[in-house]
Order: sequence, then structure tokens, then C-alpha cells
Amino acid sequence: MMALFMVLWISAQDKKILIATSRYFQNPFRAALQNTAGVLPFDTNKIAKDEGDEEASGSDTNSNKRIELTFLNSLVKDFYRLLHLDENLADKPIDIQVTSDGLRVTLFDHPTKPLFKENSAEFTEWGQFLIQNLAWMIERHKLRVVVEGHTRAGVTYPRSDYGAWELSAECANATRRSLTYYAVAPEQIERVSGFADTRPLPGLAPEAESNQRVTLSLSMSKTESADKPSAAPSSADLPRQRDAPGDQAHDTSAKLLLFPAQDAPSPP
Repeated sequence: MMALFMVLWISAQDKKILIATSRYFQNPFRAALQNTAGVLPFDTNKIAKDEGDEEASGSDTNSNKRIELTFLNSLVKDFYRLLHLDENLADKPIDIQVTSDGLRVTLFDHPTKPLFKENSAEFTEWGQFLIQNLAWMIERHKLRVVVEGHTRAGVTYPRSDYGAWELSAECANATRRSLTYYAVAPEQIERVSGFADTRPLPGLAPEAESNQRVTLSLSMSKTESADKPSAAPSSADLPRQRDAPGDQAHDTSAKLLLFPAQDAPSPP
């Protein structure tokens, strides 16, 4: 009966005690010499505890990553819906991809739905609407922003001293100005770059119209990724369209144009 009671008592204990008891009965002499006296050895389950902590930590990390990816995917779907765009449309004016760091948003400057007025960094009405709603989403979820301007090859410019480098940089900087004008805090902008026609999209000719674009890399901030994601926006929460800020040209001959947020011109 005593043995039965011992088995029932041991079976009712938690995992740590079960492991320690098992090791004790497997090698009682060594356990008695290396540990303090008593029914159970002292801290013999240290390795098991460390391994358990590592497994729990890895499980928590994977769980948080799944939650973040689910949130980002739902954010993409809601943003397409708010813009009344079909995300499965082949020739859509905006493309959003979920990455390991956050979102990669590509705004295409298509002739059928232009983002900018021809050969300029001045937004069209559609471009203003798109940037305004994008700025609201970025500010709401405290995303960090990297802006890149790109042009397609083969474009003829009206001035000899103004080309693809100037246009791509000005379009990127105009995007940065509009984001901060509508909602985004200047410190959320990490980098603004112009790449001219040096980085065409994979599988496309350099002259393809889709290469005329602005790309925004949006990443979750450290504090935001640790918190529970905010609720997805609804159409009722969207800000009303405002007049776009004026754009100021930046002339430079550098091949890679960088405009730190602190050196950028003040919004109107």
C-alpha cells in the first residue's frame, strides 16, 4: 500500500518533480553524494529547466511572429478595401507585400492612373488621396519608413540639366513631405533615396512603365511589435482629403540622393 501511495503521490506532481524523482531512482547513490539530503535531490533538473525555458522562449517568439504576420495581412486587405481596389488585379496602381520586417508598398506611376503629373514631382489628385490615406495608416501603427524613388529608362526630359536622378529623388522627397504634412512624425522617416532607372523591377525591361514608381518600406517599431497590434482602420475613420503640400525642387549631381528628415524643408 505504501508503494501505491508513493506512485499516486509522484504522479500528481508537476513536471519538474517527476524529472527529479526519475533521475533519483535511476542513480540513487550518485544523487545522494552530489546533492543535499532529502526526499528529492536539490536542483538536479537545472538542465531540463534551462531547456524548457529555451523551448518556451522559442515558442513565444514564433507565436508573436504569427500574430504580427496575421495583423500585417489583415492590414493589407483592409487598405485595399478602403481604396476600393482589387488586390488580385494584375495591373493595379499599388502593390503591397508582407515582408519579414513589415510591409513593402509600391506606388506605380501608371499613365492610366498617374501618381505624379508628367515628368514632375507634383502629385495628381489620385496621388494626393493615396498618400493621405497611406500617411494615416503609417501614423496610426507607428511604422518606420524608408522611401525610394525610381524611374524608367528612355524618358526624355525637357532640360539638359534635369534627368532621371533628379526626378527620382524629387518624387521620393515629395512623398516624404506629403507623409509628414498629413500625419507622419518626421522621426518616423529613416531614409529617402533616389535611384533613377538603375533598379528596374525583376523580369521587366528597363523601359517598362511599371518601373516608374515610388517604394516605401514600412517596418514595425520595436515598441509596437511587442504590443498587441491596433485594430484595423474602418472607412469612417479615414481623414478627409486636404490640399497637397507644395513641392520644392532639389538640384544635385550625386548618383544616390539622400535627404535626411532633419535637413528636409519644412511642410507648408
